[in-house]
Amino acid sequence: MKDFFIGLLDWIYKKKCYFCKHSDECVKMCSKCYETLEHLQPVPNRIVNGKNVYCAGVYEKNLQKLIRGLKYHNQKELAFYLAKFMYEYWQKISDKNNFQVVPVPIYKTREKKRKYNHMTLVAEEFCNLSGCTPNTDVIKRIKDTKPQYKLKKAEREINLKDAFEVDETNLLPMKILIIDDICTTGSTFEEMIKEFEKHNIFDITCFAATTPFEE
Repeated sequence: MKDFFIGLLDWIYKKKCYFCKHSDECVKMCSKCYETLEHLQPVPNRIVNGKNVYCAGVYEKNLQKLIRGLKYHNQKELAFYLAKFMYEYWQKISDKNNFQVVPVPIYKTREKKRKYNHMTLVAEEFCNLSGCTPNTDVIKRIKDTKPQYKLKKAEREINLKDAFEVDETNLLPMKILIIDDICTTGSTFEEMIKEFEKHNIFDITCFAATTPFEE
């Protein structure tokens, strides 16, 4: 019943595509705009601490707008489209569903201010599509770090040092897939991997929706 009324309201108010502003499909991202998103080759984009890092696309055009809308402009419905984009890429590199999906956490005060962690929303949608299991409790961000995009690689490493803490009581008996929106230098993945390895957790793969450049 709730979905019916939401659909009715969408029809009445003609929900517009966030990207092209057309309302023909009455969705947040129309099929035409979604089809402009391009995948990278399904191979590791880089190796961080011996772990494969996959990046689904390049941070530009509609993919950049999708992430920024979801992350900074309260466009939470866009989480589904980013998750779908990542899932379609993931299908090309793996058909195994025994992962616990760990979204990169944000600091508690930042999450309270924003009212959500956008990657938690993406993880939930990704798991709905893939059959994987979301796990938002196994690692926390315990340090209020500066925004990474303002920093150089060496500064990023210092900024993230000791920023995460693993809670082994929430670890599930399956491989870990860490997901994030953007992988630039890999510093966030690297610091999370280090923290997991302190607890003898080594079966880890990293997956970002985008990278600023294709390597």
